[in-house]
Amino acid sequence: MHLEFRHLRTIKAIHDEGGLAKAADTLHITQSALSHQIKGLEAQAGVELFVRRAKPLRLSAAGMRLLRLAEEVLPRIAALEDEFSGLISGKTGRLHIAIECHACFDWLLPVLEAFRKAWPDVDVDIRPGLQFEALPALQREDVDLVISSDPEEMSGVDFTPLFDYEPVFVCAKEHPLAAKPFIAASDFADQTLITYPVDRSRLDVFSQLLFPAGVEPKGIRQVELSAVILLLVASMRGVAVLPDWVVRDAAANGSIVTRPLTEKGLTRRLYGATRSDDTGKPFMSHVLKLCRTEPPKLQRRA
Repeated sequence: MHLEFRHLRTIKAIHDEGGLAKAADTLHITQSALSHQIKGLEAQAGVELFVRRAKPLRLSAAGMRLLRLAEEVLPRIAALEDEFSGLISGKTGRLHIAIECHACFDWLLPVLEAFRKAWPDVDVDIRPGLQFEALPALQREDVDLVISSDPEEMSGVDFTPLFDYEPVFVCAKEHPLAAKPFIAASDFADQTLITYPVDRSRLDVFSQLLFPAGVEPKGIRQVELSAVILLLVASMRGVAVLPDWVVRDAAANGSIVTRPLTEKGLTRRLYGATRSDDTGKPFMSHVLKLCRTEPPKLQRRA
């Protein structure tokens, strides 16, 4: 039996309208064409689908089974058509994000809250990119947006600049290094450095300062949460290097002090990596815009 979606629509229309004439109008075909379609379907099924002696026309037991199938399948087809329509128009889609920056949660969550209000039909998820190779995952379509400070030449991938930030030295206000106008690599040699639990190569203090100078801190203590790092620093348990947006509130209330790294300070840039085919999608353009505009608001609050 060769069953088509139009057959299911026909069965449901006749049942809903109670006759061929109204069903034909609903389906935008002639009554003759509708009758021909029913006869062909019954010939394939080998059973009668309607009780023709009944007025109004009603389905037979076999026809009712076909109706139940139509009522199950047709809404799912309609939902899929709506989904495809949304994808074409850019109103729906998937936004799975990988983050190569541990502290980025501090500004990304407010960004996604604003995005969710504007694009409620886009599926949003966050995957910490510190646990896997995020950029290859982007190329495999496992994720759709990667937040990274290390752009690469990759086929089919765009790196959109988001914003610049400053990694700053953080210590308690009573710490001896708080008296210095800036912090050099050598100042870390006798300090316990409190960091996020990630590979050193992904931490600005190592990649931009300590590795080039060949300096090793006296000790390393790894902590998961920014708030706990700041608490330990304020308690004289060590020092840290954090992005400027992380320390905005603690620096304002005086529990810690911040100093630039090197006399001129360090500047880093974050990028949003997307597949080239996706960069121009309306919802992707919007989230990249939010990533450019929202985090600097946090920086200015410091």
